[in-house]
Amino acid sequence: MTVFPRSSPGSVPSPSTGNDLATPRHVAIIMDGNGRWASQRSRPRAEGHRAGTANVRSVISRLVERGVEYATLFAFSTENWSRPGEEISALLAILQEVIRSEAEELHQQGVRILHIGRLDRLPEDLSREIVNAVKLTRDNRRFTLTIAFDYGGRADIASAIKSIIADGVSPDDVDDRLIARYLATGSTPDPDLVIRTGGEFRISNFLLWQSAYAEFYSTPVQWPDFDGDEVDRALDAYRLRKRRFGGVEPNG
Repeated sequence: MTVFPRSSPGSVPSPSTGNDLATPRHVAIIMDGNGRWASQRSRPRAEGHRAGTANVRSVISRLVERGVEYATLFAFSTENWSRPGEEISALLAILQEVIRSEAEELHQQGVRILHIGRLDRLPEDLSREIVNAVKLTRDNRRFTLTIAFDYGGRADIASAIKSIIADGVSPDDVDDRLIARYLATGSTPDPDLVIRTGGEFRISNFLLWQSAYAEFYSTPVQWPDFDGDEVDRALDAYRLRKRRFGGVEPNG
């Protein structure tokens, strides 16, 4: 999952203009359409997932070029375990292969890798690879790439509540900010923009709390075909939005 062009170490593209109000600091993506992409080409669904994984490189590279600092990719939900066993096995194998082969290069390029979701239901070897990649890159700050694998928004909120109770926090001390710190995404800002590929308009249990005020962008383009030009379209659409966070514009 090398997300930047292969060249010399430390060659992460620098944002051309820096982050501003018209540039989302954090983009979250529901990577949908891999299976349909493969089926339309009479290929196994696993080939769609492999093509989708290969596509991450160009998408993240373009996000960095446009000044985005954080990306969260929804790779596998808590509900995806209901899919056929063959497809699940292929997904797990692809993820392990990618982490094993790419973690070091991402580290050299200054990328911090985070994982949100459960690890206890994953194969032990895969869980170990994820933990090692997170540890290896934990001090990097040039770009943060979060992989949501075996993640669900409701489970995330439930886990946060359990931890708050276990820590003996007084009900009077519970507010939005405290809950946010207990969520799996406590070390990253909330997403400004949520992109869904594949044409659907639902959020599928993804970052339910965190995306409360995010802008939503849906495209019929399936994930393996969501290239740099499609990233530009999504970010350009975001620039036209007026984020009011429940308020109104002056004189509006």
